[in-house]
Amino acid sequence: MRRTLMEVLGEEVGQSLYTMDWLERRVRYHLDPSQCLGQIFLWTGPDEERLGYTIVRREEPALGLFSTTFVEPHGRRRGVARALIGRGEEWMCEQGLERAATYTAETNVRLQKLFLAQGYVLIPAENGFVKLCKDL
Repeated sequence: MRRTLMEVLGEEVGQSLYTMDWLERRVRYHLDPSQCLGQIFLWTGPDEERLGYTIVRREEPALGLFSTTFVEPHGRRRGVARALIGRGEEWMCEQGLERAATYTAETNVRLQKLFLAQGYVLIPAENGFVKLCKDL
């Protein structure tokens, strides 16, 4: 998650925004069914090298949220991000969720283009963020 923040917000801000302890607790939160209905999906290459991941959770009774999606630079342009989004949406449908969304900085044009290409609609949000939404 830190690498995502560093890439979107810059190295200094991305490293200082959250402590590593907080980030580790956040990952555990998504995997603890007593706290969250969530899941983490990893994409690996043929040699089991991790190329990307997405973290999803139920945010509202009918909304699934992509908490973060990241693909290693050397794994990009191979369909990894599209596959992760597809798997996240599949999981959301399995949970009976009706909509999917993600939030990102309004300057994160690459992620916006990725989600828009998957049928998401961009909605301005607050504090320099946008929300991308899609009915499932």
